[in-house]
Amino acid sequence: MTMATQRHWPLPDTHNIRDLGGYARATGGTTQWNRILRGEALHYLRDESVAQLTDQHLALVIDLRGPHETTVTPHPFIDHPTVAYRNIVLFNALAPIAMAEAPFDMSKRYCDALDTCGPQLAEVLRAIITAQPGIVLFHCTAGKDRTGVIAALLLALAGASRADIVADYALTAEAEGLIGQLRQRAIAAGGQPEHIDRVLASDAGTMEIMLDHLDAAHGGINAYLASIGLTPSEVTQLTDRLCA
Repeated sequence: MTMATQRHWPLPDTHNIRDLGGYARATGGTTQWNRILRGEALHYLRDESVAQLTDQHLALVIDLRGPHETTVTPHPFIDHPTVAYRNIVLFNALAPIAMAEAPFDMSKRYCDALDTCGPQLAEVLRAIITAQPGIVLFHCTAGKDRTGVIAALLLALAGASRADIVADYALTAEAEGLIGQLRQRAIAAGGQPEHIDRVLASDAGTMEIMLDHLDAAHGGINAYLASIGLTPSEVTQLTDRLCA
């Protein structure tokens, strides 16, 4: 069984909802399964998949997308009776289709996000901390960029190895159905294939550069969380959400 198969939640209408459980921690033990999920856009979910998530005690969905994405299709959890929904727009320019027209350096975008999006990142992390008991699912469009940065911060705080953080990021490349759909949509909208392929890539080196920047420019994960305003108590609660 591949790591992608082990981590992917087998919902028939999704490609890239993955569990952050099961990663070894530097202090011993592992991150816990069925606590925090990362994912792609959820507007394709049918009623059966929504029911499966709620049956597994989904408590909160955090939608990281911007208005140009959230207004196009209805979100299945926006008015759900038992699952809370939060839309926290996170570095909106990282939406893959919106970026497909120009060359860019994705690793620089991630580093810039750490440097300039502290308030939004803190809001997302506090939403996880204060969620009701149950599973938290955060997502963007592809489940790679905005979602990938949040996942990397959570795993770094949990004490996962750099190799595991990078590997978790790179797993999106195995979601071939999703990446293919996004690529076709962007090309149909007039995007240049070489630009689109760069946007949709999830190369390990991209996350390596972001983690280097987290350490070199911000002093590592704990110093970074303190710099964006999280208190020691909040950091402990955030760690416990995934690990305790």
